[in-house]
Amino acid sequence: MKSAFLRLAGALCAAAVYCCAAAQQPPVDVQLAGQPAAGPRADAAMPQLQNIYGRSHVSLNGRWNYIIDPYEMGYYDYRHTPFDASESGKGGFYDDRKPRDKGDWVEYNFDLSPTMKIPGDWNSQAEKLQLYEGTIWLRQSFEADPKPGKHYVLYFGAVNYEAHVYLNGKKLGAHKGGFTPFQFDVTGKLAKGHNFVVVKADNTRHQDEIPTVNTDWWNYGGITRDVLLAELPATYIADYKVQLAKGNLKRIEGYVQLAGAQPSQAVTVSIPEAGIKTTVHTDASGRAALSIPVAKMAYWTPEHPKLYQVELAGGGDQVQDRIGFRTIETRGQDILLNGKSIFLRGIALHDENPLIPGRLRGEGDMRMMLQWARELNCNYVRLAHYPHSEEMLRLADEMGILVWAEVPVYWTISWNNPDTFKNANAQLTDLMVRDKNRASVIVWSIGNETPVSAPRNVFMGKLAATAHALDDTRLVAAALEVHRVGNEVEVADPLADQLDLASFNEYAGWYWASNKEMLNYHFNIKYNKPVVITEFGADALAGYHADADTRWSEEYQDALYKNQFKMLAAIPGLRGMTPWILVDFRSPRRQHPYFQDFWNRKGLISDDGKKKQAFFTLKRYYDEMQKKYQ
Repeated sequence: MKSAFLRLAGALCAAAVYCCAAAQQPPVDVQLAGQPAAGPRADAAMPQLQNIYGRSHVSLNGRWNYIIDPYEMGYYDYRHTPFDASESGKGGFYDDRKPRDKGDWVEYNFDLSPTMKIPGDWNSQAEKLQLYEGTIWLRQSFEADPKPGKHYVLYFGAVNYEAHVYLNGKKLGAHKGGFTPFQFDVTGKLAKGHNFVVVKADNTRHQDEIPTVNTDWWNYGGITRDVLLAELPATYIADYKVQLAKGNLKRIEGYVQLAGAQPSQAVTVSIPEAGIKTTVHTDASGRAALSIPVAKMAYWTPEHPKLYQVELAGGGDQVQDRIGFRTIETRGQDILLNGKSIFLRGIALHDENPLIPGRLRGEGDMRMMLQWARELNCNYVRLAHYPHSEEMLRLADEMGILVWAEVPVYWTISWNNPDTFKNANAQLTDLMVRDKNRASVIVWSIGNETPVSAPRNVFMGKLAATAHALDDTRLVAAALEVHRVGNEVEVADPLADQLDLASFNEYAGWYWASNKEMLNYHFNIKYNKPVVITEFGADALAGYHADADTRWSEEYQDALYKNQFKMLAAIPGLRGMTPWILVDFRSPRRQHPYFQDFWNRKGLISDDGKKKQAFFTLKRYYDEMQKKYQ
């Protein structure tokens, strides 16, 4: 049994018990020694460590105790002043008070609280939490044996949406964004033996956040991806990029970044199977550019997804990664993979298991989704509408599936709020930093169906500039809207000038026109760029059969797909599509009591894993397109 002190500190108000001491040491931006700062971060998290799974680490996954706190009593006092919000140490609970007596917090006790599985959303683990939006506190205890001269990193794959993290009762920092990783330097903060971490997770929707209050997917709350404690040497490889240069199959370019005690070191990069080995010397900031000629290499393609073992060594650290090498670019209306024109046979999918409630839980769930895409003869998926897990991208690398990776700039964002832009820009940057070595990722998407306006154009244009600046070896795109004038469907978004694809959503036959009427429409696309249709589709309740004119039936959905192929064939630059969507998914917006029941039924596979008629129609179309582009 823990001591009374640990029971109190391990309870919800661990932060409050220690906040006076914390007040004497105002929070600062936390980063490991030698790690270059990407700019000030209000969340106090350190910059991302590349390839966290390739480091020495232990998992903190498992059963976590949780306490539901809809009034956030563990975070605010009775005047609604945050206990730990003041960086200056002035005001509220910081006014030279002593830590509160444990009697003030008799409402909370983690030891007697229920548990949930982490990683995992809370909505699917307790019936009373299915529709819950708000704060839940979670605690995990663990043993540690920190060693002198080592760095330690506490890593979270994702927490939706706002997370405040405490280690042994002292606040490490906070993070906003429900789908991107974050981590804290806990060097010198771990105790030998017993430790505990507490997370305040809050999935409340807000107008000025990314995404905003209005979305079309379930707002799963909690710690939805891995929690790891990683150990690093005194000097370590913090980051690296090892990819083919833009449009050049004969040269690898990138960089390596050291951090820690002695960042200026020799670093060796080798790809033994390709006969490549080179040594570079990092500068005083720990950075060195890579430029390596390639004599002979098997290039990554969906048909042959070759991955090489890449080894980096320097400063007493060693990291291994499995990396594929390919180029992606556009030329006129063609998309070129390794210099060869390709048609993107795609499908969209959410990070959700239709068969078992909740987020995708691990490799088995993710492999199931990608295998279904493979059964459709897809070579491409749109991971909508937010960053999916790093494990999903690594599986796509392995299985040979090209990826459209997206951030949740979705519908009606607060375009004029500078903090909203900073948030969106940070989420985009974090996604690109994490997945820049994944061969499968060919498109960075900066948003979905954002209505045209002057403030929106500025906001989205700045995101496009960020994406181009961070990575010139991949395509930058967005899922744009279309507008109809008579029988003409116009694609004339000014944002498209800054994008590599003319990519847009259109729902002919469902949200406008009928199945038969859609064939009277034609597209006016004002850009000499490859056209990718990022969404079309129709709801169909699996097992509901009628004629092809009856909405919600499998026959209607199937006829819509067939007519879409006829309508889209008239677009000269059509080079790909990701119909909406692979499987039915949960959404609070979909309330029809019979046909939907809180499910978006546009999936080609039902919520019990049955393939609808349109699945096989799309597969036949993709079989034909594969032959055409061989």
